[in-house]
Amino acid sequence: MATINLTKEGFEKRISNIGTVGNKWEYIGDKPAVIDFYAPWCGPCKMLSPILEELSEEYSEKIDIYKVNVDNEEELSALFGIRSVPTLLFIPMNSEPRIAAGALSKQQLKTIFKDFLLQDK
Repeated sequence: MATINLTKEGFEKRISNIGTVGNKWEYIGDKPAVIDFYAPWCGPCKMLSPILEELSEEYSEKIDIYKVNVDNEEELSALFGIRSVPTLLFIPMNSEPRIAAGALSKQQLKTIFKDFLLQDK
């Protein structure tokens, strides 16, 4: 499965009710997720994109990977306080989400997947 572009509506169907973000929001997905907040003009975002595509195939049964274009989805970006791109939001099933700014390497992402997102699998 390839990465999925998220809109505000898609976020509410797959991730959480937007009205609860900032408070104690509940993740409604059925497996851990990563959300890549990116911009099409961003060089590091362009470098990260094919890595996330590869990982979305490799982890298709274990992790959902989404993309949010910050230029098109300003409300979603503001909800999470996104100030720079790329910024990745890691959402595990049973603990609090974490954010990482910057383009991470494939190996760094795989380590986060194993040690954080899939820790209780």
